[in-house]
This record gives sequence, C-alpha cells and structure tokens, in this order.
Amino acid sequence: MGFEKVVVVDGRGHLIGRLASVIAKQLLTGQRVVVVRCELLNVSGSFYRNKLKYFKFLRKRMNSNPSHGPYHFRAPSKILWRTIRGMIPHKTKRGMEALNRLKVFEGIPPPYDKTKRMVVPSALRVLRLKPGRKYASIGRLSHEVGWKYRDVVEKLEEKRKEKSAAYFAAKKKLDALRAKAEATV
Repeated sequence: MGFEKVVVVDGRGHLIGRLASVIAKQLLTGQRVVVVRCELLNVSGSFYRNKLKYFKFLRKRMNSNPSHGPYHFRAPSKILWRTIRGMIPHKTKRGMEALNRLKVFEGIPPPYDKTKRMVVPSALRVLRLKPGRKYASIGRLSHEVGWKYRDVVEKLEEKRKEKSAAYFAAKKKLDALRAKAEATV
C-alpha cells in the first residue's frame, strides 16, 4: 500500500490474521486504515473447529471478577480490531495512536460506500489457501457465539447494493451518451 490520506479495505474474502498483520504494519507507519464488510472475513480451518476455539476463548475470564477479565467481543469488526491490537504495542503512546488510526465496520456505512475500496492480495483466501481446504466465515461464527445484528447488516447491505446498481446503470447510460456525442463531433 502506498501512503494515502485514508485507505479503505474491503474485508470480503480475506483471511483475518494475514489481513490484520498487513494493516497493523500500515497503522504503525502512520497510515489511516478503514476496514469495511468485516462480517465477510474468513479464517482457515473448518467452521466447527473455529467455533470450538472461540468457546475455549470464552471460558477464559478473571475468576474473582469476570468484569475485569478479558472481554470477549462478538461482533466481527471487534474481533478484527482485537486481532490487530494483538499485533501492535497498544500500551505505548505510539501503539495507542496507531490503533486510533484504525476504523472497522460491518457492512459499508455511508461515507465509505462511495469511495474506492482496496484488497490486500497477500491476504486473499483464494490466493493463500490451497483449493479444497476448509475455511469459516467470521460473520457466521460471530452470529453463533452471540452477535445479534447479522440480519440488520444483511438488510442494510441489500439496500446499499440496490442503490449502487441503480447508480452504475445511470453512469453507464451517461458514458454511452458521452461516447456517442464524441463520435458525432
């Protein structure tokens, strides 16, 4: 990634750990990063195995007062955020500032639906996982461990896709007219 004001990364089809490591490095160099569609991130290994791993993580808590203990985020965006936090020295000033440069979202909220979204080839599942290997979706995993907003996000994404399709059809029409006008001149 080159240095830009803000890099918007589309999380769809990326492996969570590989994406997190690339983003963590960019954050530490001073780049602002926004990750959208976190619910479509993937993790290698079968769904059942990953679910068992998450339940093992859920059992880890502070014995005397669980509200002090490790917080178990259920939302896909927060799972990615915590993964990235683990790759950053977040207790130092430099690390805190790096984490403040990161924004994570489920779906694609309004300011970012009209911006160019990037992919990270070194983290794409189709390029990194051997064909036939099992993988799980973070969105489904989150839903099964207590994330309550999968249906809401899906509904909002459908709306966004309809708007986007209408905009693209109008843009194609305008481009065709422009090409026709240039041909006649």
